[in-house]
Amino acid sequence: VEYIRSCQHSRRGCKCWSEVRSHKSQKRQFNTSSSHMTIMPAWVIDRYGSNSVLRYTKNAAFPIINYPNEVIIQVHAAGLNPIDVSMRGGYGAASMAMKRDPLNVKQSGSEFPLILGRDVSGVIMECGLDVAPVYFKEGDEVWAAIPPWKQGSLAEFVVLSANEVSKKPKCLSHTEAAAIPYVAATAWSALVNTGGLTMDNCAKKRILILGGSGGVRTFSIQMLKAWGAHVTVTCSQNAERLVRGLGADHVVDYTAGPVEGPLRALEKFDLVLDNVGGATESWALGLLKPWCGAKYVTLVTPFLQNTDRLGVADGMLQTGVTVAAKALKHLTKGVHYRWGMFAPNGLALDDISEMVDAGKICAVVEAEFSFSQVPQAMLKVEKGHARGKTVVTVP
Repeated sequence: VEYIRSCQHSRRGCKCWSEVRSHKSQKRQFNTSSSHMTIMPAWVIDRYGSNSVLRYTKNAAFPIINYPNEVIIQVHAAGLNPIDVSMRGGYGAASMAMKRDPLNVKQSGSEFPLILGRDVSGVIMECGLDVAPVYFKEGDEVWAAIPPWKQGSLAEFVVLSANEVSKKPKCLSHTEAAAIPYVAATAWSALVNTGGLTMDNCAKKRILILGGSGGVRTFSIQMLKAWGAHVTVTCSQNAERLVRGLGADHVVDYTAGPVEGPLRALEKFDLVLDNVGGATESWALGLLKPWCGAKYVTLVTPFLQNTDRLGVADGMLQTGVTVAAKALKHLTKGVHYRWGMFAPNGLALDDISEMVDAGKICAVVEAEFSFSQVPQAMLKVEKGHARGKTVVTVP
């Protein structure tokens, strides 16, 4: 463009401008194998409610690249999480609506038909103009954790930002790969972004995971052990074999009675990751080493409930007051109180992919369903007491 500006010829007639236009046209060429498609198969919901609101359709809108840094992924496998069951019932609807439509120009209910599914493993079908081939190109096998405000993976195709996508581990099938991204991104956000743990500072630190057999917990155990931490876990007796097999150093059975007593008898911890919430907060912070930078990180927060109940503005204000009051209260006792939340992170998935290929982290798949069995898969997740992930294969 600078060369053309320095040229004395007009843009319309200048050969230089024609060459640049030709180069630009070549640069914009896509693989048009999917560009003619307008509809696709998917499982959708048209309103919030119970499992009966799930509907299979062959006429879901085909995803479109709206921004130059986006990619379209053909879904081979989709992972389900408790957040999918909650979103099916309307959990977080107010906050998600604000994220999708910050200026509030669309009508209420514009998110429907809504596609659930937060994990995806598949193949890139099309790339936006700003997606450099050195990062992604058509045909690459990838995985990603899909933000809750975007259309999900219970469909044939999904569109995501390239920043949310990572190359799939070579050693995993698509079914296995779909069991990791969302729980990995959540655990990374809680332990690394919020908890301050890294591969370099984690060795010999004492970590307590309250509730250790679900997806986030089973991933957290493996990552922390790969980084050299000492990991204590609370779980039921029938999950003990699983968490010990993943590397847990010490296990406390919550079905044998209250875990507070046995945990207080142990050496204090550098970090507590709470997946239980409720009354646990009243005693869990007392298990931390005081005045040593120890942190309590809970994944059970009232943020989305507040915004659903009070509206976005009042809900965010109430949330801020709540977390600030709790943080100040416990800071006077020498420990840090924090909330952990999911955050999409393609760069984190790059590091996790390397750990998987190195054999340090494995996929924990509890149940696999076909695409026609999505309602049954959702019911499986809804029952709780998971011993790994539920995955749907997409033909």
